[in-house]
Amino acid sequence: MDQARQRRLDAFRAVLEDAHAVLALPFGFRLWDGTTVPAGGSPGDLRMVLRDEGVVAGLLRKPSLDTLINAHVAGRIDLENGTLFDLAAARPAGKIGRLLRRLKFGRLAKAAVLFLRAPADAPQPLDGIREQADARSGDAAVNKRNIAHHYDVSNAFYRLFLDAEMVYTCAWFQPDWHDDLDRAQRDKLDMICRKLRLQPGDRFLDIGSGWGALVCHAAQHYGVHAHGVTLSEEQAKLARDKAAALGLSDRVTIELKDYRALEGSFDKIASIGMFEHVGIDNHPAYFATIHRLLRPRGLYLHHCIARPAKGSDKAFRKMRAEYKALTRYIFPGGELDHLGMSVSNLERARFEVHDVEGWREHYQRTTRLWRDRLVARRQEAEAEVGPEKTRMWLLYLAGCSLAFERGAVGIFQTVASRRTRGPAGLPPTRAGLYEGL
Repeated sequence: MDQARQRRLDAFRAVLEDAHAVLALPFGFRLWDGTTVPAGGSPGDLRMVLRDEGVVAGLLRKPSLDTLINAHVAGRIDLENGTLFDLAAARPAGKIGRLLRRLKFGRLAKAAVLFLRAPADAPQPLDGIREQADARSGDAAVNKRNIAHHYDVSNAFYRLFLDAEMVYTCAWFQPDWHDDLDRAQRDKLDMICRKLRLQPGDRFLDIGSGWGALVCHAAQHYGVHAHGVTLSEEQAKLARDKAAALGLSDRVTIELKDYRALEGSFDKIASIGMFEHVGIDNHPAYFATIHRLLRPRGLYLHHCIARPAKGSDKAFRKMRAEYKALTRYIFPGGELDHLGMSVSNLERARFEVHDVEGWREHYQRTTRLWRDRLVARRQEAEAEVGPEKTRMWLLYLAGCSLAFERGAVGIFQTVASRRTRGPAGLPPTRAGLYEGL
């Protein structure tokens, strides 16, 4: 190692030793020369691994979440002997800015000067993913592009971590917090059908029907005529194959179409995890479309992720760095509302709201199980989509689980009907509303 590189390494090690002692960090570091901070320690200690000095130089020149994510996806920053959940639990108490002020400024300044001269060239696997200015326009072609980015990754990839029915939305765990994802997803599908009070012969529409689990379940177990719409070609093909294999092709149809182009009338409509793709500016058109397609007093189940409301809508629409990263790399065009906004928009669109149920901890558990299942089949995932995309998806699933755990986001199921004058025609209690509960 040349003298300049050695000086940078020594200076950075001194900064980390100071940080570890002053902040009483419950985790350590492994540097690119193989040494650890603190020195020694147990082989099983949780450590952040920095595989090259260019990571430090890059973060100094562009200290952003995007830089950090790029380094992790490229495999230049990693963890050993633990997970992101362990690192989150080990985070020092207090605001980061105040904690950093306790470090020795002279050491920080010396290391910064040295690393600003260091080369930072390294793979940036996410730099080619640009945020599209029109991502939330609501244009049908743009919507299709957004959906293809996320859902057309590979059916084989999603099969590695989803349940047997390929349900890519929040599972429902009852009567306790078990770990059987297949059972929890079957229970969720049945819960949706009961909330919608599906009956034989009902015309049922699933907007954003994914790989066809709900439409097939509803047709097979509730005798409905189910129609699913999606913008993902990969999903549409698998869903049609699934319906045919189950002998349901006469009662299940799958259409590759934007929801606004739909025609006809339906007795019941579900939207499960699709609404997040619509964009706040397009919400009036969305609810107007649901109202147009639903018969009077027909039931609509609105299942979507939401953020806590802020003091004003202007403040609410400001996006934090992690939210921007999610919509740039994972869900282009995605935008979350808050529960009050959903309920208000439903009422403005002439729906009557009958029930709202929060499922936040159910999704925390779902995303954690997805992440754990993907870890267990990581080699297969890397062979299917590559190591960079696999690391990105593992980070996304773990980050979502932590966000639901901390209450940074929630998820709600809202049951509403197309409003008319007179009785709603529903039972007087929640138990009656969801028959069989």
